[in-house]
Amino acid sequence: MDEELIHRNLYTRALPDPDLLIRTSGEMRISNFLLWQIAYAEIHVTETLWPDFGERDLFSALIDYQSATGATGAWSIFKRSLPS
Repeated sequence: MDEELIHRNLYTRALPDPDLLIRTSGEMRISNFLLWQIAYAEIHVTETLWPDFGERDLFSALIDYQSATGATGAWSIFKRSLPS
């Protein structure tokens, strides 16, 4: 068993891995959602609830994503997204 075998058996095998995961409602967990696929994704957490998530929220997430710096970028986004 190797990484390639696991990848070939995922239902998302024909899709690229996500670069950005947006977590709504301020939840600080991923709930095993696409756990394998988001191993290297940047994570943006917002207090906005999913039904209220709009263009401004998406724009904010994308701005954070653009300012991320590789492996440490996810943590900087995560910290900036925490409520004050």
